[in-house]
Amino acid sequence: MADRYANFANSGLGRTVVKRLGLPDPPRLRRFQPGDPLTTGPVLLGAAPGGRLAEPVRKLVEAAGTEVTDAGSDGARYGALVFDATGIGDSTQLRALFDFFHPYARSLNVSGRVIVLGTPPEATAGPKEATAQRALEGLTRSIGKEFGRGVTAQLVYVAPGGEAALESTLRFLLSGRSAYVSGQVIRVGAGHAPAPADWERPLDGKLALVTGAARGIGAAIARTLARDGADVIALDVPAAGDALADVANQTRGRALQLDLTTADAPERLAGYLAAGPHAGVDILVHNAGITRDKTIARMDDSRWDSVLGVNLTAPERVNDLLLERGLIPPGGRVVGVASIAGIAGNRGQTNYATSKAGVIGLVQSHAPALLERGITINAVAPGFIETAMTAKMPLGLREAGRRLNSMSQGGLPIDVAETIAWFASPGSATITGNVVRVCGQSLLGA
Repeated sequence: MADRYANFANSGLGRTVVKRLGLPDPPRLRRFQPGDPLTTGPVLLGAAPGGRLAEPVRKLVEAAGTEVTDAGSDGARYGALVFDATGIGDSTQLRALFDFFHPYARSLNVSGRVIVLGTPPEATAGPKEATAQRALEGLTRSIGKEFGRGVTAQLVYVAPGGEAALESTLRFLLSGRSAYVSGQVIRVGAGHAPAPADWERPLDGKLALVTGAARGIGAAIARTLARDGADVIALDVPAAGDALADVANQTRGRALQLDLTTADAPERLAGYLAAGPHAGVDILVHNAGITRDKTIARMDDSRWDSVLGVNLTAPERVNDLLLERGLIPPGGRVVGVASIAGIAGNRGQTNYATSKAGVIGLVQSHAPALLERGITINAVAPGFIETAMTAKMPLGLREAGRRLNSMSQGGLPIDVAETIAWFASPGSATITGNVVRVCGQSLLGA
């Protein structure tokens, strides 16, 4: 459904009215198109004394074809501001952040990028350094709310030993692929992350399974993974067969009709994957989800059971059996689709919010053990995304969902899909246990 207000606000008359009345001002977001440069201009790179990431970042960004400078100049325009804060060891040294961002806060291009790099507080040398590193979160979240014009801001904690595993994350966050991701804290672990042979098709040779793939976000995920080179199995319930076949045709993939809530569904899925030419699956995306909204006082047990069954119990059962059978190999990627409702809660959605908070719990509880097997597990938490489902919402709720974020607009299914494709990349091998909101930095929740 078209966002008429956003279209008006970006017209000649609309810009004047919005500015004079102080109304929400949704910018036109820069989204990825094949062949686009990484950024809209040079990257200004700063660092606190003693930082360990500035030089690795410089080499990676320059290798990606983007100019990097560490000498800002008056009147210059930049595609991104990147600051290595790993050298900050106590609260007095946080002044380095002000000294870097204050002079250049207005020098970013439209849809520019801000990235602050830090050390995970739990991996620091002592309490003072941990305190200072935790303070970085307040800076980045605030910048995301201040800069406007489609600018995004992120904090990336890089564990000691993770210096060589940054490229996938930098390419995602600097590019138009992260248009609707802002105010996030991302953790890159220690270890090696192999670069794909072709960053335009990082998933070549991989098999991806996407549940709930017949429409909306699931269809966008299937198309995006296929665009990036994956062979895709699109799965949905038999009732969605026609739409599912269309998605499979669009992606040159396979359609699999299966209700994952049936007792034998995991066994049937495991048998299907084991019998295929790939004998397993490299990328497993648990996108299937439903809502059955009522306040808990008015909710019948079938609404509770069905939502928990589809959104949480089915992914648990599938994961358990596929892992037991060795059908997700080392290098595998498991991605769940949570929701900001699972973070902030939502009136009338106790069942849905419980299930989506459970998806977050699933990611966080399984990440350590799966990493020992060379498998990562992460989740996206979408906010208001423009789909057929949100188009049916009452006008007031729909407009609130669109405007109550730093972008003053709803996201698109492609925004969720791009984030999942980043998690799925071979270059994201040390990224696990993360829950990244795709919500334009919603004003609700953390």
